[in-house]
Amino acid sequence: MSPKGGLFFAWNAGRTGFKQDLWERPFVAEQKPSTAIEAVESGLAAQGYIASRQIATAVYLSQQIEKPILVEGPAGVGKTELAKAIAAWRGMKMIRLQCYEGLDEAKALYEWKYAKQLLYTQILKDKLGEVLGGAQTLHAALDQLHDFGDVFFSKEFVEPRPLLQALEQPGGCVLLIDEIDKSDAEFESLLLEILSDFQVTIPELGTVSAITPPTVILTSNSERDLGDALKRRCLHLHIGFPEQRLEERIVESRVPGISQTLRRQMVGFIHEIRSLDLKKLPSVSETIDWARVLVLLQASELDTEIVKDTLNVLLKYEADIEAAQPQITTFIAKAARSNVFG
Repeated sequence: MSPKGGLFFAWNAGRTGFKQDLWERPFVAEQKPSTAIEAVESGLAAQGYIASRQIATAVYLSQQIEKPILVEGPAGVGKTELAKAIAAWRGMKMIRLQCYEGLDEAKALYEWKYAKQLLYTQILKDKLGEVLGGAQTLHAALDQLHDFGDVFFSKEFVEPRPLLQALEQPGGCVLLIDEIDKSDAEFESLLLEILSDFQVTIPELGTVSAITPPTVILTSNSERDLGDALKRRCLHLHIGFPEQRLEERIVESRVPGISQTLRRQMVGFIHEIRSLDLKKLPSVSETIDWARVLVLLQASELDTEIVKDTLNVLLKYEADIEAAQPQITTFIAKAARSNVFG
């Protein structure tokens, strides 16, 4: 059957799955892996996303074997931003599905256009005489009406939601399934066919497969354990807090107006803060926010007064702020020494 609207409709149960076709194709790398991974790093950096070698490798492998990436790690370390950067770098549309408790297929996959169905039902009622075509018996009338039954459950009456929209993109897209750990375990089952075969089965329509598989990024803050079935369909990538030099590069990319001295001091200070037992450790997003605040306040270096005045930018709980207050002077001194010698 020919493609329609960017989709393949597979009506026969014996159709060969996309993934099977994928693995039967011979794999030939277009260039040396190390060169390709460096190209990924450069491409993401051009979009303002400074990726570690591990992140760039995962993105490269995901492209080559057409496999989703499950990105786990604390909030604010750049999981969602990774999907945005990939989309911008590759010039692709990004479709985002924000997960939450109670999310179901009507919000994630598709639902029927009930108002349009009711309108067409009224039209059918008004034209009933023409539809029946002079049927002489009740049985004949029912047979003729039966021919119109499936019209109301055709593609024209489907309202696509993010998952189906992603399959409909003829040139592919980046599908971000954000914070999958906030959804119910049942929702994971809905994703399995999409993640493994880039297709979905709609009972009234059959199997809908993407011509161009989307690049799928799932993110999780590890609020609950995800199922093994979902995990084995994905490449696993953990993004934690970056090491100091990488975080300095991130700040330099996102806040170009900050001086090198202040950048090193503030990142060193944040790494000291992360050694405390806090309810919420400052993430990379807080690092960037703090750098912008310090530039706005025209700070040239860290001092006790400015840190106390802006500590609420880094720490989101009053108990954490109170726990960090006694250590401010010590941490500033350590950060300064690291700046001189490191």
